[in-house]
Amino acid sequence: MFDTTRGHVDETEMAAAATAGDETAFTALTRRYRRELHVHCYRMLASFEDAEDMVQETFLRAWQKRETFQGRAPFRAWLYRIATNACLDFLARHERRVTEIPVRGAESSDSPLTPHVAWLQPFPDRLLERPAPPEGEPDAAVVRKETIELAFLVAMQLLPPKQRAVLILCDVLDWSASEAAELLESSVASVNGALQRARAALRERQPVRDTHASPNVDAAEQERGLVRRYVEATDRNDTEALARLLRDDVRFSMPPEAAAFAGRDTVVRSWVDGGYGSPPYHDWKCMVTACNRMPAVALYLRRPEDGLYHPFTLDVLRIEQGAIAEITTFDLTHFLGAFDLPETLE
Repeated sequence: MFDTTRGHVDETEMAAAATAGDETAFTALTRRYRRELHVHCYRMLASFEDAEDMVQETFLRAWQKRETFQGRAPFRAWLYRIATNACLDFLARHERRVTEIPVRGAESSDSPLTPHVAWLQPFPDRLLERPAPPEGEPDAAVVRKETIELAFLVAMQLLPPKQRAVLILCDVLDWSASEAAELLESSVASVNGALQRARAALRERQPVRDTHASPNVDAAEQERGLVRRYVEATDRNDTEALARLLRDDVRFSMPPEAAAFAGRDTVVRSWVDGGYGSPPYHDWKCMVTACNRMPAVALYLRRPEDGLYHPFTLDVLRIEQGAIAEITTFDLTHFLGAFDLPETLE
């Protein structure tokens, strides 16, 4: 049995033991890459839960095919190859179409339609980080905001699966075209062509962002203050205070529901029309969290006949220049465990 308790364990040695059938070595080795593979599959699929399943599928395939690992490339690269192919197989089996839906309140704008990704799910920030690795394990790569935020995920879903894989491998993970070609069993010329097409499509689809920071302002502190005011206004059912936190052109959507709204008045009206501020949707408690490198607010609702607050929705906030530019709302009950949030609040 391979001893994984030693201070420094060489990956080559661990891989040799794992591929020879040592389950302890295999588990210890794959544990190193679980989180980054989860993020990789999430970028491919835009679904937190499907990505979890594909990581499990990756490790199952790796164990079943362990004897095929030749050691010419790092074990990590071998796992990425298996994970990418698992995602491509998943996408081949599940036909998922991004639809274009009308944006209510944007009839007179340049973008009256918006892509709708019904399977879009949030990815908790706490799982984008990990503690300092034990001696001998690789440092966790920093997950850049622009490669994980929701708008990027939506834009990626508009690409054909293989273009999506090439873009992630080359532009997000910084693999060379030859490395990506080997992983995808393709030619370098084919990979470069797919990469050019994917980059062009992404430039066209990703929204233009105003990232100019106000001078002499601590942006992080400003963001925390804005989120705090959002929480306080939500708890009070204060729609006027909420409206003051929104940009004039704010966007609001609620995957998987095929509905999108644009403009401060239209967005606030959609909340009121949906019952916000009126019984039974008037007794809230909020908790601040984060996902996709963006601030998020978990809303808990207490109904009149109940003494406890129960999970309701998760509002993911995109903030630009001190105002909320976009709110994407998810059903919180699906993600309590992932976010490590309580099942009820007093």
